Amino acid sequence: MTDQEFDIIDELYFVTSFTDLQKQTGLPTEELIRVLTGLIGKSYVKCLFPDQDTEVPFDGEHFELHHAAYFFLASKAGLLAHNTTL
Repeated sequence: MTDQEFDIIDELYFVTSFTDLQKQTGLPTEELIRVLTGLIGKSYVKCLFPDQDTEVPFDGEHFELHHAAYFFLASKAGLLAHNTTL
């Protein structure tokens, strides 16, 4: 797990909006999108859209266009990977 991935998962113990996640990590938009896409691909992060209660399958094109409206939550696998990283 990269430092960026670790920092993102660290913020996703609770549902977090894209905007809040960007503020907390300080990552530029394009970089945050890239790292989140990788974490979602590993099943470490769940996508929620259009509200924080609705989990949706990842759609890269939709995410690129509407990333600011998404919410995220670390999955059990993501939390396990985060907590076993030294």
